[in-house]
Amino acid sequence: MKVALTFWQNYQLPLDGDIVPIVLPVDRCVPVLHDPFGWAVITKNEVYTAPNRFFAHATMGLYWKKVPHFLQTFTNPINSLYISNALFNTVTQTAILFLLASYVQLGVGRGRYRWGIWFAAAILMPLFQMVGYYLQIAIINHANTYTFFYAFPIMLLLVLFWPFYKAAYQQQPFRVQPWQALLLVLLMVVIAFNGPIAVAATAVLLLGIGVYWLQYQWHLKLNAEASRTLAAGWLSGQAIGLLLVLCLLCLYSLYIGRNEAEATVHTQHTLWELYQLLPLGLYVQTSGQLGLPLLVGLIVLNYQLVRWVVPASFDRTRVLYIIRGIGFFAIIFIILIPFGGYRNYRPYLIRNDSILPVTIGLFFAYGVSSYYLIIQLRSHIRRGYLVLIALVSVFYLYSDAVFQMPVNNDCERWALEQISQSADSIPHIYVSCNVLSWEPTTNPNNSKLIAEMLHYWGVTNTKKMYYQQ
Repeated sequence: MKVALTFWQNYQLPLDGDIVPIVLPVDRCVPVLHDPFGWAVITKNEVYTAPNRFFAHATMGLYWKKVPHFLQTFTNPINSLYISNALFNTVTQTAILFLLASYVQLGVGRGRYRWGIWFAAAILMPLFQMVGYYLQIAIINHANTYTFFYAFPIMLLLVLFWPFYKAAYQQQPFRVQPWQALLLVLLMVVIAFNGPIAVAATAVLLLGIGVYWLQYQWHLKLNAEASRTLAAGWLSGQAIGLLLVLCLLCLYSLYIGRNEAEATVHTQHTLWELYQLLPLGLYVQTSGQLGLPLLVGLIVLNYQLVRWVVPASFDRTRVLYIIRGIGFFAIIFIILIPFGGYRNYRPYLIRNDSILPVTIGLFFAYGVSSYYLIIQLRSHIRRGYLVLIALVSVFYLYSDAVFQMPVNNDCERWALEQISQSADSIPHIYVSCNVLSWEPTTNPNNSKLIAEMLHYWGVTNTKKMYYQQ
């Protein structure tokens, strides 16, 4: 039901203003497609759009060029655009949901629990917001471009780290077949050149793994039995080698990303000025709505309940380590945000898209601690806790149970229908909303690219430039 509602909500969304420039593509987006790994940055110190985002551009271009045409077998061209939008957003969100559920199921130490993944998914599902607390904890952005550049690479990152996480859970040295290692390396390349958000998250994860491994080595020297608690024996030579490859790829990606052309068109700030914005950004992000503060509060409550109520065991220690590890990840990631530079559309640095890896981490912490407590608690305490989780789930589900999106594509659809059906060579569109753009198009010359894209999609029979009232 939630998946169907998510699809319906996404189906109502307008198309953002970055789709056409990236998919067509415009001149400024061409260099990255011809130079996937940014050699021009290294050899010529060139500055151009998205030097470390080749796979995001290529994937988005391929999807939006092929999928609408395929869907037109079953529906009209205009509908095919909105179905394509809803399909990608919904599939990405569903994939993230079940990947997180798999992590949660394994993290509590009950990997053989028959319905565990569905139980974990049921705990996590209410947190995914498209309307209610969208501004605070959204995973899928209303702009499809951001889904390609933010949520999709994070989903790939969850896939990449799964075999490492599984080895850690099983307390066995990480070992994969050569062909599997090759696939992991290829996936690393895709993630490293998919934009800075996944690369930044990877960098912090690798830092955490490094600290964890050093702590394990220290415990190993002092007490071999105590070192078992850290369960870092999975870090075999093969695992360390693959993670080093990932580290080098991420460092290279971050290096060429310094020559991002977009950074030059935004207001410039010193690093100190950006750090001064960070506290205000945190305040703005956590105030005004209850979604994010409630989630953090529930994680803190769960942590304390695991400490105080659940008897000591290896699984209990692991759950506590997971929550503390996510806290460490969130703090370091947020501290590093100013290094990403300033964007006018993100005035306080912190927004639901820029902290997406932190939000994913909070979902995981909530899921693994709630799942574990439901399994471990007994008697009236368990019943009371189940009531609490049920109320929390209803609270988040109710906040997002919106069937008519407040910002929808009704106006844009009407505009596209006018353009498609008009007999004029340059139609005058009597609406003021955005049409595949970030602002209304009042000059026909500014609609050339959109006209070319609409003709490619089959929305129009010829290239029709247009202008709005």
